[in-house]
Amino acid sequence: MLLLRIIGGWFLIVAVVALVYDGTKTLGGDGGIVMTPLGQHWFNLHAPSLNLSQAIIERYVAPWLWDPVILSVLEAPTWLVFSILGLIFLYLGRRRKKIDLYAN
Repeated sequence: MLLLRIIGGWFLIVAVVALVYDGTKTLGGDGGIVMTPLGQHWFNLHAPSLNLSQAIIERYVAPWLWDPVILSVLEAPTWLVFSILGLIFLYLGRRRKKIDLYAN
């Protein structure tokens, strides 16, 4: 449970960094709102791994999975994707309430 909360926290930190990055580009730009997609960040960081993951998923997993599903995620804003992932991991790693059951 602790590991899930740590991973969720890191994902939320990445989401905040991506939001600050987009915010500074928006404030420094020509007046338009900038929301960088996840695929663009991944391509800028390491393009060969993006191409390799596409080839692996299309060849070994399922060809239909890349185009509608993963491509939609890669076109979403980075801060949104990591926020959702962070919240999911935090929810899965939450401390559960103890339920006291009294049976007579």
